[in-house]
Amino acid sequence: MIKRRLYQHLVDQLDQFPAVALLGPRQVGKTTLALALATQRESIYLDLESEVDRQKLDEPELYLSAHQGKLVILDEVQRMPNLFSQLRGIIDKARRSGQKSGQFLLLGSASLDLLKQSSESLAGRIAYLELGPIDLTEFKENNKNQENQLWLRGGFPDSLTAINDSQSLSWRRNFIRSYLERDIPQLGPRIPAETLRRFWTMLAHVQGGLLNSASLARGLGVDNKTVNRYLDLLVDLMLVRRLRPWHGNTGKRLTKSPKITIRDSGILHSLLNLPTLEALQEHPVIGASWEGFIIENCLSVIPPQVEASFYRSSGGAEVDLILEFQSSKGKQIWAIEIKRSLKPKVSRGFHSACEELNPQRKLLVYPGDEAYPISNGIQVIGYKQLINELAELEKNK
Repeated sequence: MIKRRLYQHLVDQLDQFPAVALLGPRQVGKTTLALALATQRESIYLDLESEVDRQKLDEPELYLSAHQGKLVILDEVQRMPNLFSQLRGIIDKARRSGQKSGQFLLLGSASLDLLKQSSESLAGRIAYLELGPIDLTEFKENNKNQENQLWLRGGFPDSLTAINDSQSLSWRRNFIRSYLERDIPQLGPRIPAETLRRFWTMLAHVQGGLLNSASLARGLGVDNKTVNRYLDLLVDLMLVRRLRPWHGNTGKRLTKSPKITIRDSGILHSLLNLPTLEALQEHPVIGASWEGFIIENCLSVIPPQVEASFYRSSGGAEVDLILEFQSSKGKQIWAIEIKRSLKPKVSRGFHSACEELNPQRKLLVYPGDEAYPISNGIQVIGYKQLINELAELEKNK
């Protein structure tokens, strides 16, 4: 599966910048996307997990200068962090000879370290894109069964396209095991695989809840600092999302703790051993799973300049998702409440929060297709319509 929207964005960025970093978790489709692009222009591909390919870059300037004018695709680039400073010299040399864009496509599975390495060496020369799992914009057929399958299995291509739910679950279990036993140790942290699995599973059980480091620390038998280190790692690997709380000029006491979610719904369901839609529907996590699924789909399509947060006060005022951005109409605040019911109703807490936020749009998202207004300026809107509207913000910015 090729993400057509991101593919075009990638092409546009390569036409503008000498280097583009495409970031995303393993097995999400970065290499597939890059190799599809490689068929359209003269390119070379190096997998830096391969010892043979790493040896080619023992003297990177010598090797890469022989391929000047080609797009050089470097996969799993975080394996060679010292390469970034070398790329800067190569890029600047090529600029002096007239090549100003489309020299390097860097694929990476760990965001924070990669950003630190590249931002210091390639500032002003690199653009960043994130490739997440398949999202709802990929489903144009309005097939409810397909959409439920995406929710259950998640958006990793091999999980989503498995021939049945059992094989999908098996793929996700192996994916989790591979991260714990192979990928994370390669990044350097010495964390016992079973300890990190327990932590990851604990996060799944409190999906969509506020971070409570003390409670997690007690459950693992470690201190708060260790819990935060584990969480930083999973966030850095783009497997867990830490959604920040909204802060503004208000007289109410607002929470300062972030909201924590497993980003891919299929990984969430695997950690909780929910192999089928029927098992998911009988589990208490179903509401939090659905909310996280919709939020992740929304955040996968919004432009980079849109700021996302949530609102929660000590008095019970709450909004599931807040989006803030500048438009031709000035600053926009969208307050979004997410319900899984076909007859959705907002809580008193949502009304209270909107009085403080004064949003330009108040949206109640539900699994239906019809959009219609209800009291207090709230619009009920289907999740597919909302996600399509958010995807259009990129065109209208």
